[in-house]
Amino acid sequence: MGYYTNKYHLALYIVFYSAIIIVGLYYILSGLGYRFDIGWFFEATSPFMWADLGIGLAISLSVVGAAWGIFATGSSIVGGGVKAPRIKTKNLVSIIFCEAVAIYGIIMAIVLSNNIAPYDATAAKDILRKNYFGGYSIFAAGLTVGLSNLACGICVGIVGSGAALADAQNASLFVKVLIVEIFGSAIGLFGVIIGIIQVSKSAMGNKP
Repeated sequence: MGYYTNKYHLALYIVFYSAIIIVGLYYILSGLGYRFDIGWFFEATSPFMWADLGIGLAISLSVVGAAWGIFATGSSIVGGGVKAPRIKTKNLVSIIFCEAVAIYGIIMAIVLSNNIAPYDATAAKDILRKNYFGGYSIFAAGLTVGLSNLACGICVGIVGSGAALADAQNASLFVKVLIVEIFGSAIGLFGVIIGIIQVSKSAMGNKP
């Protein structure tokens, strides 16, 4: 059954990509290649939309990562605590690491929102260019922070879950696994730092 399923998926991929190549060659050879240009879409959409999307992604993906990590870690702490009640207190540090991921997202959402300012849509091209750049930069920074914190939350949650179960079996393993968890939590900080760098030269408003 698996063999035929893989052949079916392969046939779908071949048909899909062949259709794209054929259509692309037709437009290019017929002089209609400009229709593949999506610049009109970015020019027609408001930079405020991209900026707000970036802020929303920064906080929402961070909260999802934190919730995922707390779910993974908390269930292991509760389960392992049945056998070894001593682990329930010190393993709460894993929950704190997961919650810090959501805090990173909230902080970056506040930082990004401070870069948004109204501007005159009929202003000079330099002003418009600056505002479009600012909107795209905020979107990129929010996406970077959100995805980094999502990965960080999942990483910390899985490692924290392993730390709780290892601690329930052998108390001497807790500190060793905790070191791995600390390095995993640094992923979120890397995302925050990169996000700050991305918006360091972007600003919206009517000032040139």
